[in-house]
Amino acid sequence: MLGDQAKVDAVLADYRTAPIPEPEKALLAFVEKVNRNAAGIDQAEVDALHAAGWSDEAIYDAINVCGLFNFYNRWVDATGVHEMSPEGHRESGKRIARHGYGLG
Repeated sequence: MLGDQAKVDAVLADYRTAPIPEPEKALLAFVEKVNRNAAGIDQAEVDALHAAGWSDEAIYDAINVCGLFNFYNRWVDATGVHEMSPEGHRESGKRIARHGYGLG
């Protein structure tokens, strides 16, 4: 979605109606369930993601990213750490795009 702010905005507004491929919508619906009712996820939902073309590794990564964001949001809220400004997020994104996640 790099370079397509309208698409990003559409996904943030409602991924179900956003102009993204159906497999991506299926993965986002799964992540939504991870957020709302992780204990309710069953094999049929994982099988549906496989049928949509997602590998076990991709599903595992989605679960990890979702879980980590939940952790960090709770940590930030509980410790009183201030969130970055929108400009700070933009600059961080540019840095990561240029140099990756490494410190060097």
